[in-house]
Amino acid sequence: MANKTHDTVSALEDKAILVSLVTDSVKRSGIDPEESLLELVQLAETAGVEVLDVITQNRETPDSKWFIGKGKVEELRMAIDGLGASTAIFDQELSGAQVRNLEEALDVKIIDRTQLILDIFAQRAKTREGIIQVELAQLTYLLPRLSGHGKNLSRLGGGIGTRGPGESKLETDRRHIRDRISDLKRQLDEVTRHRKLHRERRKKSGAIQVALVGYTNAGKSTLLNRLTASDVYVENQLFATLDPTSRVLELPSGKEVVLTDTVGFIQNLPHDLIAAFRATLEEANEADLILHVVDASSTMRESQMDVVQSILEDLGAAEKPQIVLFNKKDACQPEQLEMLPSGDGYLKISAYDEADLNTVREVIQDRLSGGNVRFRIPADRGDLHAVVYRVGDVLEQSFDENDLIYEVRINTADYEKSGYLLEDFIEK
Repeated sequence: MANKTHDTVSALEDKAILVSLVTDSVKRSGIDPEESLLELVQLAETAGVEVLDVITQNRETPDSKWFIGKGKVEELRMAIDGLGASTAIFDQELSGAQVRNLEEALDVKIIDRTQLILDIFAQRAKTREGIIQVELAQLTYLLPRLSGHGKNLSRLGGGIGTRGPGESKLETDRRHIRDRISDLKRQLDEVTRHRKLHRERRKKSGAIQVALVGYTNAGKSTLLNRLTASDVYVENQLFATLDPTSRVLELPSGKEVVLTDTVGFIQNLPHDLIAAFRATLEEANEADLILHVVDASSTMRESQMDVVQSILEDLGAAEKPQIVLFNKKDACQPEQLEMLPSGDGYLKISAYDEADLNTVREVIQDRLSGGNVRFRIPADRGDLHAVVYRVGDVLEQSFDENDLIYEVRINTADYEKSGYLLEDFIEK
């Protein structure tokens, strides 16, 4: 398949002014506009954009034609001319008509938050699955907006907003776009089928699955590397990891589990992107245990945790056993650490502290364990003796006349698969 998510590098770096509209509905939503705008700055920088200025406007509702209102558009135009900006990036989603009107009035590229995130994903997609997912999300997003984005598509200089799904393709008729979307969905269904088969094989083999989830740039990939002595790509950027990466993690008992890193979540993650990456995100849904990695040093920590929980709920994974890892404790002030929740299910760690990593391994082992159980198995039941070794770690074995007695530390996930065969042989 041809790579449609072209990584078109502009000869000149995009220079942008960021725009945020704070409406009554935004205030009611619980989203902090200042935090969201700060995150937009990070997103822009991750995409390789130089941020020149930030403009905020308060309105009861968005202007249907201009989004920010005619007067604010004029203020934005003057700022663009004065600073030499080539792009205006909006923190909220725009309609195709609004994009067209703003482009005509401002004579620069108009990008919204969703398109910026999609652009970053287009830069980062490397595997066939990732490339398909990103192009599908881009086309699904752009199809109803084909009347806008004229400036974006006509400029040949590249830069943000012009990566992939093929600029010339988007200027053709909608039917062609819909045909491409259908083709991508078929390809993705095939990839999804293979991923599902792979997961089922892992389950049949008895592999225990642990998933790392969390807000983007919380340190999941670093933690994966440190826990498993791997070399997964790590960068202090948003969405450094797009494709799920699985590695073997050895627990203190010597038992091995599969630890999987997943794509980072973000506030207002585009719905089209969630849909396209659903097969990837299903790794969290299939996990026996979820490690929710949190950047403890972030001023937006609590809202980031809420975003992650919300997306887990959407995936149907919110009820999975979960451990919250407050990462980057070495970047926190003592008073910040004191404010963090503590107790069962919470750990304050640094991915660079070996003692903390050992504690994480022990807590994973304990959480997967269902405690110790004694089984009394008749000596002639060879089939059941094999099951005993499958459901946990045998700590002690002894003989009593015609029976074998096992002291076993149960692994909950393993026991759920075949422990029912041993129910009648538990020694009370």
